[in-house]
Amino acid sequence: METQASSRLLIVDGHAYAYRAFHAIRHLNSPDGSPTNAIYGFIKMLAKMRVVLLPTHLSVVWDGGLAAERMAALPEYKAQRPPMPDALAAQIDALQIYLAASGLASFCENGVEADDLIATQARQAVGRGAGVVIASADKDFMQLVSARVGLFNPNDKSEMIWQAGAVRAKAGVEPEQIVDWLSLIGDTVDNIGGVPGVGPKTATDLLQQFGTVEALYGRLGEVKSERTRAALQAAEPAVRRNQRLIRLRDDLPGAFELEVFSPRPADRARLEALYREWGFKGLLAELPASAPAQGELL
Repeated sequence: METQASSRLLIVDGHAYAYRAFHAIRHLNSPDGSPTNAIYGFIKMLAKMRVVLLPTHLSVVWDGGLAAERMAALPEYKAQRPPMPDALAAQIDALQIYLAASGLASFCENGVEADDLIATQARQAVGRGAGVVIASADKDFMQLVSARVGLFNPNDKSEMIWQAGAVRAKAGVEPEQIVDWLSLIGDTVDNIGGVPGVGPKTATDLLQQFGTVEALYGRLGEVKSERTRAALQAAEPAVRRNQRLIRLRDDLPGAFELEVFSPRPADRARLEALYREWGFKGLLAELPASAPAQGELL
C-alpha cells in the first residue's frame, strides 16, 4: 500500500469541465467535421491545472447517473436540467479515450453520481496520508473541505486552493455546516427547494446562532422572527429530506489505493493518432519525441 504525506491527489469533476470547455470554445471541428471543442478545451484546462497544482496523483470522475436513493426521496431531483447537447455527448467517450492514452485514471460507475465517487476517493486518499484537491465549481463540495481537502474553483481567477477560510467567506459558515446551510436555502441547480423566506444570509445567521439544524429545531422557540419560525416549522420535513439529498456519500464500496491514481507513461503513438484524427496540429507538434516518464506533463 502506498502512503505518502507529500502526495497530492487532484480529482477532476469530468462532466463539469467538459461542459465548461464546450461552452468556452464555440466552434471547433475535426477534419471530418466532428465537434472537438470540448475535447480541445478539456485537454488544455487539464494541462494548466497540472502545472498550477502540481499533483502527484490524478483522477477524472464522470457521472454515471442519478442516485436511486435521491430519486426516491425527491422524484424531481435535478429534473429541470436540460439534456446534454448532442455535440457535447459525442465527445465524452473521446475524452475518456484521451485520458487512457495519456496514462491518466478515469472513473465512471453506472448509477453513481460523480459527487459521491469524488467524496469517496477523497476520503480514502486522506486516509492513506495524501492531500486532496477537488477541481469543480459545485458548491456541494464545500462540505468536504478540511485540513487535507481543498477546492480548486475554476470560477475563481486567483487560482487559489479553497480552504475553510474561503468557505467561510463564501457562505458565512464552516465546511461542516454546509450541508445544513444548503438544506435551509435549497439548491436550485439540483431542483431542491429550501425554506420559504430563508435565504443565504438568514441561513448563515441561524447556523451562527444555533450551530446545526438539529439544534435549531430543538430550540425553535428562540428564533426571534415569528415569520421565520413558522416557515421553519412548516418546512421541517423538507429540511430533513434535504440533508439526506445534499450530504455526499463518501462510503461507496471499493478500495482506492493511491497507486491507481499514479500517472502512467503515455502512449505516444495513440496520442499522435488521436491528435491527427481531431486536427490538433499544435498539440501534435508539442508531443515529446518519446513517451514521458511517469508523472511528467504532456
